[in-house]
Amino acid sequence: MLSDAARLVPQATVIERDVARENVLAADDGIRMTPTVVVLDDAGIEVFRAVGVPTLNQVLTAAAKAL
Repeated sequence: MLSDAARLVPQATVIERDVARENVLAADDGIRMTPTVVVLDDAGIEVFRAVGVPTLNQVLTAAAKAL
């Protein structure tokens, strides 16, 4: 689903973190459960967070807010 979003919104940057290996970064981002999807705008402000797998429509709507 995130690869679809990245394909449909090419100006977006998609980063997947391995929480087991990058636990400090995950904690800094407030990620406590996986999967968690966070969408940030250009200023780094969070505009969307989903704990669990969001739908493609949810991610695309969030991407539109971030752009």
